[in-house]
Amino acid sequence: MTVLKTSLRNFMAHKGRMALSAIAVLLSVAFVSGTLVFTDTTNATFDKLFAATSSDVTVSPKNANNGDGSQATRRIETLPAAQQKRIEGIKGVKKVAGDATTQKITVVNKANKDIGPSSGAPTIGTNWDPTEHRSVKLTSGRAPRGPTEVMLDADTAENKKVKIGDELRVIGVPGEFRAKVVGLATFQVTNPGSTVLYMDTPSAQRLLLGRSEAFTSFALTAQPGVSNEQLKKNVLAGLGPDYKVQTKAESSDEAQDDIGSFLDIMKYAMLGFAGIAVLVGIFLIVNTFSMLVTQRTREIGLMRAIGSSRKQINRSVLIEALLLGIIGSILGVFAGVGLAVGLMKIMGSAGLNLSTDQLTVKPATPIIGLTIGIVVTVIAAYIPARRASRISPMAALRDAGTPADAKAGRIRAVIGTVLTAAGAAALFAAASADKATDGSMFLGLGVLLTLVGFIVIGPLLAGVVIRVLAAVILRIFGPVGRMAERNALRNPRRTGATGAALMIGLALVACLSVVGSSMVASASDELDKSVGADFIVQPKNLGTITPGMEKAMRKAKGLDHISHLKMLDNARLTLPDGKTVGKDLFAATPTYAQDLRSPVVEGSLADAYRKDAISLPEGFAEDHKVKKGDTVTVAFDHGRKARLTVAAITSDDTSLDKGALYTSIATVQRYVPADRIPTDTMILGTAKEGQEDQAYASLKKQLAKYPSAQVRDQTDYKKMMKDQIGQLLNLVYGLLALAIIVAILGVVNTLALSVVERTREIGLMRAIGLSRRQMRRMIRLESVVIALFGALLGLGLGMCWGATAQKLLALEGLKTLEIPWPTITTVFIGSAVVGLVAALIPAFRAARMNVLNAIATE
Repeated sequence: MTVLKTSLRNFMAHKGRMALSAIAVLLSVAFVSGTLVFTDTTNATFDKLFAATSSDVTVSPKNANNGDGSQATRRIETLPAAQQKRIEGIKGVKKVAGDATTQKITVVNKANKDIGPSSGAPTIGTNWDPTEHRSVKLTSGRAPRGPTEVMLDADTAENKKVKIGDELRVIGVPGEFRAKVVGLATFQVTNPGSTVLYMDTPSAQRLLLGRSEAFTSFALTAQPGVSNEQLKKNVLAGLGPDYKVQTKAESSDEAQDDIGSFLDIMKYAMLGFAGIAVLVGIFLIVNTFSMLVTQRTREIGLMRAIGSSRKQINRSVLIEALLLGIIGSILGVFAGVGLAVGLMKIMGSAGLNLSTDQLTVKPATPIIGLTIGIVVTVIAAYIPARRASRISPMAALRDAGTPADAKAGRIRAVIGTVLTAAGAAALFAAASADKATDGSMFLGLGVLLTLVGFIVIGPLLAGVVIRVLAAVILRIFGPVGRMAERNALRNPRRTGATGAALMIGLALVACLSVVGSSMVASASDELDKSVGADFIVQPKNLGTITPGMEKAMRKAKGLDHISHLKMLDNARLTLPDGKTVGKDLFAATPTYAQDLRSPVVEGSLADAYRKDAISLPEGFAEDHKVKKGDTVTVAFDHGRKARLTVAAITSDDTSLDKGALYTSIATVQRYVPADRIPTDTMILGTAKEGQEDQAYASLKKQLAKYPSAQVRDQTDYKKMMKDQIGQLLNLVYGLLALAIIVAILGVVNTLALSVVERTREIGLMRAIGLSRRQMRRMIRLESVVIALFGALLGLGLGMCWGATAQKLLALEGLKTLEIPWPTITTVFIGSAVVGLVAALIPAFRAARMNVLNAIATE
């Protein structure tokens, strides 16, 4: 009980000094808890949506591809409408509703703007039938009747400013048509952001599917007393194995799996960044308790002198840490719920509607948050607590502070040097690897060892690096600068830990900057070398290039030729070694060999576009011992088998189409029915000599009425790649900002406690003539040099990681190493600003001290 009282008294006496450490715990726990709440809420939202829209049993084509898959055939997979009667006669079936649904449409308003979601959610065209009534309700106007009328979901109507009476243009694979909005339907469960267009059933079949008397699936309702599993068995027995039959639970699970993979990636990425913040927070907590123990050396010595045991001293410090962890973690859990709500609002602005009514806080979330916060805090405080327990009663007779343990410092230096050397060897092995998979293992090991090594060896590096920085930066400030240097060097262990916290975040920033810049530079170089076409036309959001777009392109003036590229899923290749493998196969027109100059190791790529010919990638050919002139058998999905001659072996020394198999569209047309041939995934265009600008403008004009078609020249394409990678990096930088904020709190805390520790010294300096302004400058310069020390280590380490990662990317064809010096320089200068800002409050407090009171402090 005495130990507990002492701990509570000490905690309350130093509550101001504990505040920043508590904020670090709070932020780390909030990020973990917020991530869990956000993903649980998202999963619950989709679970309710899929449960509301799924029937007792669903019957669909076995190889349906009506979603957003990569292959967009001219024919949407359907079932004959006549099958409805047959299904209605199956035992246990109460009712059958035909569903005519596709995601292969673009809906355009009167201003020629795509009203589909920008969040990546699909635009869905479907028939207004009883199955829809379970999830949506007609709230304005009336249901559509006839091919010139449609109904729209109310969320899209509100977001895109569409009213009843407005005319929409619907662009699909079967063709395009115009229709008037006659009604609005409101979701009875949360709509995650899809745009949904409704038509009457005959119109949806003809205009959306391109086939009358056909459905994409049948929704079955079970008779009372018949389970979904039993109904599924009855349907399979009645229809045979050529259909995909799923219960309500199976349909919901499949839909949830599709969205769940994305949510899992997001969840684990965010938890990874939370882990980085936790790691940085450990340094802050260790520093806080180390300094508090040092400042209380005489107090602890007196406690030992009057009978306190080592265990009691140890327990006292750990109880303080426990209190800190409990308070910070509890606040962090509540902050995490607020963070989740904020994330939902941000996602809502991006088009993914998540209602706070569905906010899901599972019991495991606060348990995980509290456990992480408390355990990490107590573990981080263990070393300072152990150090406190070793203070002898004789320390009560000395001034505050204990001499450094020289032996421990030497051991630390040896361990840090060994770890760093081992990490450097692993990075060298990664850079020298022949395969990216092998090298990535060495890269991960090298990153871990060098990071830990730099953390351990930090105090030794602090003595060297800070002297160099001081010679460049601090000496110009005269005596004040020299005092700032000595203060930073006074306790290298503390300075090293403070700088290491900042080093971790900045190392990751530098690494990712190097990797991102190298990827953009490599892809741009590859584009310059390999792409001979002037223009690239692609659909947005993995959409479809419709026949109407192709016709519009052909009307463009100034074009010499255009090249079509299609992708065929599920092609089965039987090779000379007798093995059969499934591969995606690309089919193109012969001019594609001019527009994308893929390097070859054997034969000519142009020959692969001749009758019954194919090209194989180098690695694939080596694995299966295939050479030029050999014959492979290709079984096309929904088509006949073809015997194709290997006319070329393409090099793997590229990044644009590494591993691609090519044949001609003419060859595919010989073996695949016309309505099963995919639409184009991309079209390349080449202008006539000297007419590039005219052709570009003409292409833009011709495709202007198709907002889903993206027309780019090579400059546009390079910019698009740079922007995409830049957006990803900005997102990562935003998440890393949490770790950097915690590191900044560490700098503030270190300086604040350092000022308290040096109270008497500060009073003496003020007494002998140091002005308040000089005092503030000294503290600020000390903070700046510590921040630059962390930045220098972090940026240097990160650039080494990034350069090693680029060596592995070079094995995948991304050969250009580019160091983003503007970013590195900006981050370095920004670190100095961070140090300056972090010192504002400690410097102000130091300058405001009463001189006599400060001198009298013991």
